[in-house]
Amino acid sequence: MSRLILAINPGSTSTKIGLFRDYSPVFMINIEHDRAELEKFPSLPSQKEFRLKFVLNALNEHGVVVTELDGVVGRGGLMPVLETGGYEFNDVMKDWIFAEKGGSHASNLGSLMADLVAGEAGCKAYIYDSVAAGALPQVAAITGFPEIKRKSLSHVLNSRAQSILYAQKIGKKFEDMNVIIAHLGGGISLSVYEQGILKDSVGDDNGPFSPERAGAAPLMDFLNTFFDRDVEKSFVKKKIRGGGGLMAHLGHTDFKKVEDDANAGCEKCKLLMDAMAYNIAKSIGSLATVVSGKVDAIIITGGLARAKSWAADIASRVSFIAPVEVAAGEYELEALAAGCLRIINGEEAAKRITAITDDGFAVTEIVQ
Repeated sequence: MSRLILAINPGSTSTKIGLFRDYSPVFMINIEHDRAELEKFPSLPSQKEFRLKFVLNALNEHGVVVTELDGVVGRGGLMPVLETGGYEFNDVMKDWIFAEKGGSHASNLGSLMADLVAGEAGCKAYIYDSVAAGALPQVAAITGFPEIKRKSLSHVLNSRAQSILYAQKIGKKFEDMNVIIAHLGGGISLSVYEQGILKDSVGDDNGPFSPERAGAAPLMDFLNTFFDRDVEKSFVKKKIRGGGGLMAHLGHTDFKKVEDDANAGCEKCKLLMDAMAYNIAKSIGSLATVVSGKVDAIIITGGLARAKSWAADIASRVSFIAPVEVAAGEYELEALAAGCLRIINGEEAAKRITAITDDGFAVTEIVQ
């Protein structure tokens, strides 16, 4: 019997949805939201009903009755630290998201919206390959502040999916390779997988700046810039995610426009693109040390990779490490739906978060 799966992948100003009949897409669309409308909401979680109306309208326009759905899966957001794979959504996760204990990120809306749709459909809601999936080795978690431990935050969903596809393309298994993946989108993150296991990552708050995120910055300058002026914490959080990067420099996040303006002679735009490429390449180089330079492939993916000459600039800086594959775009909706389908068909076990430790690690169990 075939299954009908709805996948939901929210972005900062968009909501991507895909309806799948088993592994085959029925439709995939990108719903663009007005930034001014979204900014009226006090928090990202509070946007869920607003965005949900657009999702339900899209289903209706395609003649889909919600009760026909067999499963709904949302992008896993800034969850507590957990393993890769699928999780059944529950109140423990909901409380964590609404409290924004892991931080504020559009992907947090994925599970909340999936839960609302699943409630109407009478089926279960899941997340798959959360942004926070992947427990770092102890040596990678230690920082100079005993109070702060590094956690892995990266675009796990697309990164794993693109890595698996690349391995299949060259006739290998992902589990037999060491791969570095740079996901380049509204937010930028990089990760390194050793024999299929995530070993370390560079998140959007400690690596390259992106169209809307500030990335890493010198700590003392950061303190002097914001805290000596008694700036509200909410303002600083917005500058880090949503108001940093190209938004802070240029007043917009349209990377295609930045590319076009750079090609038309805008020196500031060209310098910003060069700086992004420089920092992305530098982060790739740092992750190569995690596997002692034994890298089988470097994959550059995400929407920004469609800027061919810019992606080629990044590739030229790191090709001495390993072969570089540019896989522009993303495979996130397909990966979400495929994971949900495997769970529903009993091919993969879903997990459930039963508790969260004080230091942000999920306590889980297998769903029977």
